[in-house]
Amino acid sequence: MSDREKQTKSAGIYGIIGNIFLLIIKAIVGFVSKSQAMIADSINSAGDIFASLMTFIGNKIASEPNDEDHNFGHGKAEYIFSMFISISMILVSAKLLYDSIMTLILGSELKFSWFLIIVCLITIITKISLYIYVKKISKKYNNILLEANMEDHRNDCIVTTFTLISILLTKVNIYWFDSIVGIGISLWICHTGIKIFLESYNVLMDKSVDEKTKDIILDLAHSYKDIKKIKDITSSPVGYKYMIFLTIQVDGEMSTKNSHDLADCLEMDISKLENVYKAIVHVEPYSNSM
Repeated sequence: MSDREKQTKSAGIYGIIGNIFLLIIKAIVGFVSKSQAMIADSINSAGDIFASLMTFIGNKIASEPNDEDHNFGHGKAEYIFSMFISISMILVSAKLLYDSIMTLILGSELKFSWFLIIVCLITIITKISLYIYVKKISKKYNNILLEANMEDHRNDCIVTTFTLISILLTKVNIYWFDSIVGIGISLWICHTGIKIFLESYNVLMDKSVDEKTKDIILDLAHSYKDIKKIKDITSSPVGYKYMIFLTIQVDGEMSTKNSHDLADCLEMDISKLENVYKAIVHVEPYSNSM
């Protein structure tokens, strides 16, 4: 197992443990105090457990090596399971939005409690710690599962901060803000879910490599004086990396061996790029009429 896979596995396990702990204390205190914002926050933690579980399972499948049935490995599992996370987030947000609106219309029964304050502070400290940890390895390994978890932890810090504010406002008899925070939480979760869904969808639908990487590849090809023309460049995602297909044209008088050696060298140079899985270079004879 690579270091990337080990770190992703650890992030998933820590996320599951941390979110189970937060779910229990949020649910107990939320229902006892009748805080819609805290109940919404506890449901959000349940969604976080699912997200961490999907990270763990998705990473396990994605780390499987290539085989006869999956020639390019199982890397796209990261995006499939990220899509599961996003769909769960959108469904949770819809339920929270409905409950919060109904509470706003019918009135809140929230009662101030120091236990609510303590739970909020524990949640913020826990989530900030997880966010910093996951952000560090997410930036290092460019993993969409980790990015989804990182954003989830960050969102929870913001969400719980507003929950804390709504609880403090009950001390001056402002109860409606609790429902407003519940609505805000649901919209925030939905926004994040849609964002992750679209990113995963784009990769699963074979979105092309980014323009910056494409420009680097073209610069590499142009650095070879024997390449007369770059006819075509296409790409296809393989997990978090890309297959690159490049068609170049060389002097028609160049020997087959030399043209193949040239293609091999270019393939090796392109394959050294961080987000390139493999490069395949096709050689054609150059013609001024083309």
